[in-house]
Amino acid sequence: MQGLSIFMPKSPDTPKEIAVLLCPAFSNHCLANAVEPLRAANAIADKKLYTWRHLGLTPGPVLSSSGLPVSPDATLSDSGTGQALLVMAGDRFEGFVTPAVARALRAASSRFDQLAGLDSGSWLLAEAGLLDGRKATIHWDVLDHFAETFPNVHVREDRVVHDPKHPSCGGGTTTLDFMLDFIEADHGISLRLDVAANFMIGSEGPHAGAYLPPRGTVDATVAVMRRNTERLLTIGQIAKQLGLSQRQFERIIQGETGLTPRALYRRVRLRLARRLVRSTRLPIAEIALRSGYENASAMTRAFKAEFTQTPRALRIAEQEPAD
Repeated sequence: MQGLSIFMPKSPDTPKEIAVLLCPAFSNHCLANAVEPLRAANAIADKKLYTWRHLGLTPGPVLSSSGLPVSPDATLSDSGTGQALLVMAGDRFEGFVTPAVARALRAASSRFDQLAGLDSGSWLLAEAGLLDGRKATIHWDVLDHFAETFPNVHVREDRVVHDPKHPSCGGGTTTLDFMLDFIEADHGISLRLDVAANFMIGSEGPHAGAYLPPRGTVDATVAVMRRNTERLLTIGQIAKQLGLSQRQFERIIQGETGLTPRALYRRVRLRLARRLVRSTRLPIAEIALRSGYENASAMTRAFKAEFTQTPRALRIAEQEPAD
């Protein structure tokens, strides 16, 4: 996606270090949507791509809006460094708009590559002067008030705003959108789709006659492909289900993912095969049929080209005890 290059890690071999600043009465939903995609990305990649820690404004547990306590690893002032600091504020954000918090955020801006505003977190960033002249969004309940209070901020109604230094989103489900963009920019469309599948995004498929933006078209396409891995559809049939001509469909998928629809379909099928190899005891021949391959040999060749090892080698490796 255009603009996502702002989320690049220090090194492909170095986990990206994320800190989450929790203000009292933060949203559990927002927090889960921020950290669970990182956990899923690590699990799917079978590698530590991300680490994260929780911060508080002051020492001691922080209570969420529903009373769930979270014990931070450190305070904002003692947060150390990292690639991204996610500032998460809830309904009571105005109680934390203080000169001390503003100073701490300005100081953190020099220690982190990015400070992102989640839910009402953009308000704290704006109060610290970090959003002047930048595009930003915030929870829609306070969007108009935010725009009136901070005229130097280019306030957008978008669910997610990808500013290079201070990206933002409106909280709740938009945080999941934000994190999927984050993961895609770091590690590509395939991992994004795998993480999205983990949370059943796009599982309902397209609705007849509904307009889908390009990214929604990708999610709907993957949903259709997942439902048709054993008996394969033609690319024209998939396009028709989405209400698009084949030419329109191919242009959108190529533009959003960098893959042809056929290549995307192959990746969806091979990732199904990998899940079945890891999580079931089905014979490889049966997995091949469920993944749309005529025989085990054909799937094995494609599997090895995609994942650098055969299905049997992966299954043996998964069964070996950890050192």
